[in-house]
This record gives sequence, C-alpha cells and structure tokens, in this order.
Amino acid sequence: MAYLETKLPAPLLALAIAAGMWLVWRDAPVFGPDAELRVAVSVAIAQVSAALVLAAGFAFWRARTTIDPRRPERAATLVTYGIYRFSRNPMYLSLLLLLLAYAIRLGAPVALAGPVVFAAYVTRFQVLPEERALEAKFGLQYADYCRRVRRWL
Repeated sequence: MAYLETKLPAPLLALAIAAGMWLVWRDAPVFGPDAELRVAVSVAIAQVSAALVLAAGFAFWRARTTIDPRRPERAATLVTYGIYRFSRNPMYLSLLLLLLAYAIRLGAPVALAGPVVFAAYVTRFQVLPEERALEAKFGLQYADYCRRVRRWL
C-alpha cells in the first residue's frame, strides 16, 4: 500500500468523500436537531476551518516554503510558529472540520463516517509519510517539534 503514499492530494480526497457522503445521505434517515440549527452549527465549524487554512497558508507563505504535500522532502523550512504551535497538520485539520461541518449539515449519522475515513486515510497515506520525510530532513529539530505539538490537535 506504500504506492498510495502522498499520491492523492487531500483536497481531492475530501471532495470525493463529500460526494460519497451526499450519495449515502440521499437514502439515509435524518436525525438530530432541525435543519436551521444544523446549518448554524455547520457554518460555525466551516468558519473555524477557513480560519485554520488561512493561518496555515500564511505561515507557509511567510516561511517561503512549499505547501505541496506530495513532495514533503522539498520543504525549505520547518514551520513551527503561528497555528503550527497548536497542530502539526492544520491544513488537514481544516479539511476534516469542513467534512464534519458537511456531515452535520446533512443530518444523517451515517455521513459522520466521511470525516472518520478522511482522518484515517490522510493519517496513513499522507501524514505518516510526511513525518518520515521531515524527520529525515530536519532531524532532531523535527523530533523535538513532534514532542511539543500534537499531530491533529
């Protein structure tokens, strides 16, 4: 399964999972609070998602390093400031929150499988390979960062 590592960009994966959530939702019973409350909660979560990705993008721009997750070995700088003081993967966390917001908006408990699948896939096929590449490139500096900052939250 190593051939899947760093091959599928996380935004495309999230889009595919969102499409799958919609397909499952069409035939699933809707539970939980009324639609207005679900929309309000999902919008709030989506706004947090947007703030995360903007903060992460700004930190990478400021560091003048790549944001291409398919080539982590090309990182010029280890970004450990800003939002990266709280999460090693705020961009992936942003997509996870966006899928969670969508699942809440749909209101079908089965839709919650989408964010779970995303987190599992991204951790196995994106995050772990990135971590290996960054540790190889930045050594003890990266190991220390990993001890201080959690992978997701």
